[in-house]
Amino acid sequence: MSMITITNLEQTEKLAEIAEVLRSIGWGASDILRAYYRGEAGYGNLNVQEDKKDGPVTAADLATNHYILAKLQEVFAPEEYGYLSEETHTGTDPLPQDWVWVIDPLDGTRDFIDKTGEYAIHIALTYQGRPVVALVAIPEANKIYYATKGGGTFVEDRSGEIKPSKVSQRNQIEELYLVASRTHRDERFQKLLERMPFKARNYVGSVGCKISTILEQQSDVYISLSGKSAPKDWDFAAPELILTEAGGKFTHFSGEPLIYNKGDVRQWGGLMASHGVCHQELCQLATSILADIDGLSLPKK
Repeated sequence: MSMITITNLEQTEKLAEIAEVLRSIGWGASDILRAYYRGEAGYGNLNVQEDKKDGPVTAADLATNHYILAKLQEVFAPEEYGYLSEETHTGTDPLPQDWVWVIDPLDGTRDFIDKTGEYAIHIALTYQGRPVVALVAIPEANKIYYATKGGGTFVEDRSGEIKPSKVSQRNQIEELYLVASRTHRDERFQKLLERMPFKARNYVGSVGCKISTILEQQSDVYISLSGKSAPKDWDFAAPELILTEAGGKFTHFSGEPLIYNKGDVRQWGGLMASHGVCHQELCQLATSILADIDGLSLPKK
């Protein structure tokens, strides 16, 4: 395939062309992860490396990352497009290009190792810090979700059937379903979740898998709250766009948008991802509860 160059965001046909490329890459990357997951011939050794700071890394992460980068760079020249990948990122300076690929070849590595099936692939193209094309692949569900800015979100299955994806319209906080991790919560975050008056909670690994449950209308809200550490750009860039193009919202509690490729790849603070209907109310409620929790935690004079 010839190189793709974009001169401005008005070239919506270019974004659709990029999404076509991503769909092919998403299925190829899914095949690699599924082969490792099943220990197929030639894919049996995960070679798990435990990193106390950023979690485990496996041969599956690295092989999938290599595949994604190679396929993207066949079409998107590194001189024009930056590449910000979990497995290759170094340094603290933002990449100089306006157009930057943000990639997580295996989101949910621990779930992959533990065989929960709740792992995903995230690939997003950002323009000046905001996502404009994105793909989230869920290999064990045999689905890929993809979106373009202003073009909506679609889900494709292995048969090639493609359907538009839309979030639920539940309009009362007490009727909403929260999706959360089984672990990864410090005491402050746990208190926040306990005080949010949701109808029920779904426990799912991988951010991509969590957001997919909102697209499938099984959940409505996902919350991130940094503590000693924080999620990274590649955790959110692709999930954000597939959610917002399906009708949802993904912001800081303040309502400010997430910005990617700032240099510091960590996304600090409170972040709210929702089906959008009660988004501002949810942000205000979370902010109020946190203020109360932090007030209660202050030492008495």
